[in-house]
Amino acid sequence: MQNSMPTADEMRNHLTDMAVENPDFRRQLIADPKGVIHQEFGIDVPDNIEIKVHESDMRTVHLALPPDPVLDEEQLQAISAGLCCCGI
Repeated sequence: MQNSMPTADEMRNHLTDMAVENPDFRRQLIADPKGVIHQEFGIDVPDNIEIKVHESDMRTVHLALPPDPVLDEEQLQAISAGLCCCGI
């Protein structure tokens, strides 16, 4: 990746592209998304943020909705710290 901090969309696109190209990377991302994020971007995701990786298939498509527009203080702090809680 680049030397500057990528956006959430850039990180998501990178992880998706890598998972499509590399089955081992895909398995690792599903098993340990926080570890992969740290490995790829040098970002330590806080313990209070959960990351779930879902695989779509020919019969199931996952739709990710943005967070509830009413954010609590903890969510606002995470966003202001550059840790988007809405979606890697």
